Amino acid sequence: MILGAAKRCFARHGYTGTTTKSVAAAAAISEALLFKHFPSKAALYAEILSDECEADPALTELLEREPSTATLVEVIRGMVEHFLHIADGPDQEEAQRLRLMATSHLDDGEFARLLYAKIETLIGAIFVSSLERAVAAGDARLCSGDPLNLFWFAHHSVMTAALTRLPATPCLAYGKAEDLERQLCEFLLRGIGLNDAAIASHLGHNQAADAGKAAIAESA
Repeated sequence: MILGAAKRCFARHGYTGTTTKSVAAAAAISEALLFKHFPSKAALYAEILSDECEADPALTELLEREPSTATLVEVIRGMVEHFLHIADGPDQEEAQRLRLMATSHLDDGEFARLLYAKIETLIGAIFVSSLERAVAAGDARLCSGDPLNLFWFAHHSVMTAALTRLPATPCLAYGKAEDLERQLCEFLLRGIGLNDAAIASHLGHNQAADAGKAAIAESA
């Protein structure tokens, strides 16, 4: 009931214009009762984003795959495609979320921490297990540190690239979109340890240029 009311409020007034008081009123409950379930507006919003991700059929299909080198490539390719097309969204809702994420890093970090935790819960396990399978198959080198850090390094890199494209006039001109997607995928896959033969086999230039056909709805 609370989440349903919150979705309506956020859709109507945006994140900034929505308050816990207005959500409680829309749900016909007290604000105190709302706080028993969600300690802050940021926690409420992060839960909504998590629900939306879990309901995304593309993400569900990806998470149901067997861990493998191919699955690892799809995780990275889907993340790149998702972030690079945020600025092209017709309703700019994803762009607003990305701005909120960036602002949170400069503020108290609450929203960013909550969202990172949700992302790790959703995608962390399939990334790590797929990387392990890639190493076992000889497609990637063994990571000397926490393998999940490699996911975050990739996530932060592509998120920063997406931030440059948010203004009406992009901060940085990378070139053609399909070239950027291919370059980012190759850069990130090498960074997490995949060798060139595995990248060529599982990504391929033609596949990378057509990456828009694959999607992961991460709110990252």
